[in-house]
Amino acid sequence: MATKGIKPIAPVPTANDFLDIVLSKTQRKTPTVIHKNFKISRIRNFYMRKVKFTQESFDEKLGAILSDFPILDNLHPFLSSLLNVLYDKNHYKLALGQLNTAKHLIDQIAKDYVRLLKFGDSLYRCKQLKKAALGRMATVMKRQKDPLAYLEQVRQHISRLPTIDPNTRTLLVCGYPNVGKSSFVNKVTRADVDVQPYAFTTKSLFVGHLDYKYLRWQVIDTPGILDHPLEEMNTIEMQSITALAHLRSAILYFMDLSEQCGYTVEAQCKLFHSIKPLFANKPTLLVINKIDVMRLEQLPSETRMLVDQIITEDGVRVVQASCHTDEGVMDVRNAACDALLAHRVETKLKGNKLNQVANRIHVSIPKPRDDIKREPFIPEAVLSKRKYDPNDPFRRKLEKDIEAEEGGAGVYSINLRKNWILSDPSWKDDVIPEIMDGKNIADFIDPDIAAKLEALEREEEKLEAEGFYESDNSMTDSDEEREAEELRVARAYKAESQIKKRMKNRPIVPRTAGLTTLSEMADKLTKAGIDPSRVVERAQLLAKARGAQRKRKRDEDDEMELDEHETQDWMDTDEDDEEAPRKRQKGADGAVQVAPHGKRIPKTDRSTIGMRDQSQISKAVQLRNLGQRERNRLAKAGESDRAIHIKKPKFLYTGKRKLGKTNRR
Repeated sequence: MATKGIKPIAPVPTANDFLDIVLSKTQRKTPTVIHKNFKISRIRNFYMRKVKFTQESFDEKLGAILSDFPILDNLHPFLSSLLNVLYDKNHYKLALGQLNTAKHLIDQIAKDYVRLLKFGDSLYRCKQLKKAALGRMATVMKRQKDPLAYLEQVRQHISRLPTIDPNTRTLLVCGYPNVGKSSFVNKVTRADVDVQPYAFTTKSLFVGHLDYKYLRWQVIDTPGILDHPLEEMNTIEMQSITALAHLRSAILYFMDLSEQCGYTVEAQCKLFHSIKPLFANKPTLLVINKIDVMRLEQLPSETRMLVDQIITEDGVRVVQASCHTDEGVMDVRNAACDALLAHRVETKLKGNKLNQVANRIHVSIPKPRDDIKREPFIPEAVLSKRKYDPNDPFRRKLEKDIEAEEGGAGVYSINLRKNWILSDPSWKDDVIPEIMDGKNIADFIDPDIAAKLEALEREEEKLEAEGFYESDNSMTDSDEEREAEELRVARAYKAESQIKKRMKNRPIVPRTAGLTTLSEMADKLTKAGIDPSRVVERAQLLAKARGAQRKRKRDEDDEMELDEHETQDWMDTDEDDEEAPRKRQKGADGAVQVAPHGKRIPKTDRSTIGMRDQSQISKAVQLRNLGQRERNRLAKAGESDRAIHIKKPKFLYTGKRKLGKTNRR
């Protein structure tokens, strides 16, 4: 888990993986088919798109890396100093700077080659320019091999750092190696820090959490510190110094008076004075550990003077404990938490926020209205009530006592009716204890209820015999049937309304009502005093011309029988309206075939040419279907279908598959 204030960072690929990701994405996301016969503008746009897409992919990946890694100047001073100690701030900034420079170089390369591609005069030249552009981008990325590898190591180490909140309540444990710091953290928190009987078992910061006074506290176990100048301290010791310098916490300085840690009491006292400037404005506790071996009172006088010199200083409180026997461990925890709480309250009182909060708070204190003293009133029944004593034989029986007398848990069943408040206590055990308005419902049951029910059943049987329930109106037995009936009626009404709406846009008189035959029209013209002879002659001529035109369109070689009567196209006549016979024709096998209306029968059926009879035709159809079966299985159109619908570049589906490559297949 990353430290609080540093967001999770995505894995950083190596230089070769970086190139594979970007180039394969370009291959998948851009068109792959181009021909020299295309217009030169289309060829230029094809290769310009590939160059721009590759540049955008590099820009996106590098931008994500640069934005994921934290900027040291924007972090809390503790986190910034901790990252500087662990990873070297200059090296860290240099690696990010090199990636930023590579990003700008790739952008400039893409811009230059897009400008050159605008003047490409052939497919070959445009392709070579694209190849050169992608090659230069790949060269730039290959040079970033070391920065990418370094940043991946930093990312992995940051992800393993404990979650440290610089602003919460913190207890900081420090001291020489092997004095019992990790054992104390394991005792008071849920942490599991490795404890071994040799120095520098703890090589980094470990965090545990505890609850005290309904508050959450974090306890930080720091690596051991040796007494030498700051410049000579290694990375392990500098982590402790960073935590002491930047975290607002309570300091627990552990000392081992038995000297089993391998360091003398004098050396431990010198270390306290050396790092004392880091304890400024922080509550400090001197924890004497391993008192099961050596207590403070058992020290020789010369060594005791060195310890007393630390104790007599302002703001230092001494507490003794033993993590081996758990003696005094909770006292150390409570003393440290109380000291830090008092220090935090004191700090807030000195700040400017106190006045802002105090102005919004009003404490109301009641004042006496006269000099009369008014004692609290306690009823006599309460005062006379005897206090419950489990050893008193005349005590009041509790439900627990009754349960014990009647068989205990699992046997005793509590009577829930015994505390009912009724007018008559004998009602509590009634068979039907339904009470309403203080009265038992069973007392008001009609004595003739059975006779009335029997009469009602006879009436129902009579109605059924008379057919009262067999009416045409359907009676629904449930809400679902009623809703289904309503839905059916609504749909029928909707369909009827739609038909009426369509009829509004139709002519009132049907179109067929206005059609008349030629003889009817001639009679009407004659009655009107108009000579219809010219109109009749013209209609007959038009009918003959239309029939001759259709006859010329027919195939001259068709053998068919034509009807003597021709259909008039534009006007009905008095002639017989019987349906014209369909065209008949001999097929390839000599059988007569009848054509459907409006269609002509081909002269020959090419699929049956050369066949002797129907058995040969069916045999040929079976062989054709059998040969087509494999092509149907492969979804081929025919024998000449050689299409490959899915094309993938070879490097995407060959070779050993690495981690994280599946969804690019």
